[in-house]
Amino acid sequence: MTSALALSACGGGGDEEEPAASDLFKNPVTLTWWHNASQDGPGKTYWQKVADDFTKLHPTVKIEIEAIETNQLQRTRLPAALLTSDPPDIFQAWGGGEIREQVEADYLKDITSQVTAEVGNIGSAAEIWAVDGKQYGLPFRMGIEGIWYNKDMFAQAGISAPPTTFEELNDAVTKLKAINVVPIAVGAGDKWPAAHWWYNMALRSCSVDTLKKASVDLTFDDPCFVKAGEDLKAFIDTKPFQNNFIATPGQNDPTSANGLLANGKAAMELMGDWNKGTLETVAQDPAKLAKFLGWFPVPALSGSAGDPKAALGGGDGFACAKNAPAECVEFLKYIVSPEVQKGYAETGTGLPVAKGAEAGVQDPALKSILEATSSATYVQLWLDTAFGSTVGNAMNDAIVAIFAGNGTPQQVVDAMKSAAKK
Repeated sequence: MTSALALSACGGGGDEEEPAASDLFKNPVTLTWWHNASQDGPGKTYWQKVADDFTKLHPTVKIEIEAIETNQLQRTRLPAALLTSDPPDIFQAWGGGEIREQVEADYLKDITSQVTAEVGNIGSAAEIWAVDGKQYGLPFRMGIEGIWYNKDMFAQAGISAPPTTFEELNDAVTKLKAINVVPIAVGAGDKWPAAHWWYNMALRSCSVDTLKKASVDLTFDDPCFVKAGEDLKAFIDTKPFQNNFIATPGQNDPTSANGLLANGKAAMELMGDWNKGTLETVAQDPAKLAKFLGWFPVPALSGSAGDPKAALGGGDGFACAKNAPAECVEFLKYIVSPEVQKGYAETGTGLPVAKGAEAGVQDPALKSILEATSSATYVQLWLDTAFGSTVGNAMNDAIVAIFAGNGTPQQVVDAMKSAAKK
């Protein structure tokens, strides 16, 4: 979908021979599938349909699904499972530095020769799930993040158009406070939703070349990384967020950050393209949500060195465990087929990656994201994913300390440098 994705890929891993077609689907096979559509809603329902449809096509394959909340899956359950002799066969993979670490640990199946056609149809987005030119996973969703907002609240506050600069965003915050509305919801309790504010400050403060180099070399000497923290602290000091934001979860229920936006308790939330689906699952009145929900790109930061038309983005994908049966790769190929991708787009839970699936995008906000993703001059992969989990976790912890009032911009960079040496 995008042609300017920030990629960081290197590492090893062995070649896997493509299985003979005659050997596929002959004997009974059970695939275990872990994904993060854990809340009841269109995403979870659709993945069950995909599994059921695949079994109808291939009756020898049974698929057992475990839906796990993102933080648990990415930070706890999956890393622990990959250390065992019985990991899930197919599981959520975030690409970038994380998949590089998994390949270096010899956890993943090399699927390069089996997915040539699929990679060709997906395009450059597939490279995020490749390491050293070899394919270890495929994306099913890709898009940039931005600010989801309540159009009715903006109108009530006299905000005539979505902000395009941080100066305009600050002005909008002031106007929303004047009508006793929480300007922005943030789920700092889950760390990464808060950390994404720093990521966007870094995207505005650092040049594209600096970010590319950092993603490959894990070097963070450029002063722009400290400036990102300074800009974030200045923004936090304007008090744009809800009370007790440091303990608020990101996407769990009506009391979480996305629940505040979904139920008219806050005017804005910074989040990725998947957010529409999660907002619908926590909305007490989905019809009302559909009427007021809008989206706009993260505003530019005046006088910064970064490209004002660059965007932060990424996607979700799946990979197969190294010793998973060959049917796992066939299921992965099925997930990214244009017909299945079109059905995924129709759920409104994210943007598809396969060419031929665009017609499934019907929601106006998602169409805006699709257009913005395509027109972005550069798309930087989520920084915790691009830098890998070791640096990413240390970085997120230090960023949240700034939100909590007990961390500094320099300490974020120090934590990143220290983690990079491990």
